[in-house]
Amino acid sequence: MNTANVRRQFLARLAGLGGAAVALSPGASSAAVALTGNALNVRDCGAGGDGARPDTKALQEAIDRCGRAGGGTVYFPAGRYLTGTLFLKSGVALYLDAGAVLLGSLNLQDYPTAIPAIRSYTDNYTEKSLLYAENEEQISLQGHGVIDGQGAAFKGPYKVRPYLIRLIACRDVSVQDITLRNSPMWVQHFLACDGVRIEGITVRSRCNHNNDGIDIDGCQRVRISNCDISSGDDAIVLKSTLNRPCKDVAITNCVLSSACNAFKLGTESNGGFENIVLSNCALYDTHLAGIALELVDGGSLDGVTISNVSMHNVNGPIFIRLGNRARPHQEGTARPGLGTLRRINISGLQAVGADRIGCSITGLPGQPAEDIALENIRISFAGGGPVEAAPRAVPEHPDKYPEYSMFGPLPAYGFYCRHVRGLRFSNMRLDVAASEARPALVCEDVENLDVFGWNSAVAAAPVLRFNEVRNAFLHGCRGPQHAAAFLRIDGKSSERIKLLANDLVDTQKAVELGEGVSEKAVAAGL
Repeated sequence: MNTANVRRQFLARLAGLGGAAVALSPGASSAAVALTGNALNVRDCGAGGDGARPDTKALQEAIDRCGRAGGGTVYFPAGRYLTGTLFLKSGVALYLDAGAVLLGSLNLQDYPTAIPAIRSYTDNYTEKSLLYAENEEQISLQGHGVIDGQGAAFKGPYKVRPYLIRLIACRDVSVQDITLRNSPMWVQHFLACDGVRIEGITVRSRCNHNNDGIDIDGCQRVRISNCDISSGDDAIVLKSTLNRPCKDVAITNCVLSSACNAFKLGTESNGGFENIVLSNCALYDTHLAGIALELVDGGSLDGVTISNVSMHNVNGPIFIRLGNRARPHQEGTARPGLGTLRRINISGLQAVGADRIGCSITGLPGQPAEDIALENIRISFAGGGPVEAAPRAVPEHPDKYPEYSMFGPLPAYGFYCRHVRGLRFSNMRLDVAASEARPALVCEDVENLDVFGWNSAVAAAPVLRFNEVRNAFLHGCRGPQHAAAFLRIDGKSSERIKLLANDLVDTQKAVELGEGVSEKAVAAGL
């Protein structure tokens, strides 16, 4: 490799990181670049980089020296750096060059306990991490190298499995371009941080339990973009394990795959979620939900916008749940009250390969989920749901751990909605790969419902079923051929249901009334 080119490339990288001017010695090589000013090569601090003996002391010395100098860049040339916990400092950037691998020690004794001043439910998880910082600012992890936690070697409960990265109450944090592999626990945990930027990283971690790709917990001003994540647990998950909201979060242009959920809010929701955006993402090979919005530990979920999402082989495309597990944010504190879930907009979603369970949007009796809109949605389900699932009563399960499959096969092959106020479906197309006897949409205890442009090719009878639905408007919908009925209405309190400008010429009956439903409950137009 041309030495002059190596020097120029490294100078350019440092300039891009905002680093100070760096003078390189004339004979510097890519393996050991001699640095001056506010940049340190870890080899100059005694790191061997052979992957055989621990380099913890030398690496920490490089970080501390940069920190004492007011900040700078700690440079890792190609090599394998075996280490225990490293404590990051304000103003210090770790730059892992291509070919550099930071290896987590296999010895748990190399991970000292770090108990943060901020208390939250994560106190019950692990107190150890490979990279750790608390109350620091302007921290960055960058480069084209790898951080590998060797997580398969750690067996047992939470406390004996370190996080790969854990930052607590830090400000202006950047993680860029690096590859994160094989964490023993969560890959990254950002708790109560303000100003987090995660861009262009690759996560490959399916080696242990609880391998969440990114955990954003009670943080504010967060940007996640251009990431490629394949994880054993939730790929990107927003939490609020303390009484501080997770808010002002934008996620875009990511590719996600998970053995659990691809994008999730919750389960821990004590501080709530505000002003969350997910856009332009591709989700694939996900065993649970593609989008899971779960508020079960109090708090308020208010203002979530999701757009332009494509899914392939994601079992449950959409799962929205307001529950009441009511777990306190810290042991010994009072249980939270029932939270609120409102103002969710999901648009421009396509999914192929969903399973037969279906999607659900559910609140609780007397505490509905509110103001939810789904627009321009196309989903292909497996179909083949059991006939007996169509009329069955679905248990409430208010305190059950929320998963998209928690109710079993739903009464609808498409969407099952219960205890919702203010629900809009617009331009929906639902298909199935196998024959289906269940309706496409079932609504129970739903108020202020707007269904526009519903298009289902499945001639289930009925196509839509309403039970205890009040103030509903169906317009611009098209009934499938040979369907015995487009809409069935049950429930004595169902009322003010209007149909207007629907194409039902191929459907035998527009509306079918159940026992005890007044004919005045429905008004049908042309």
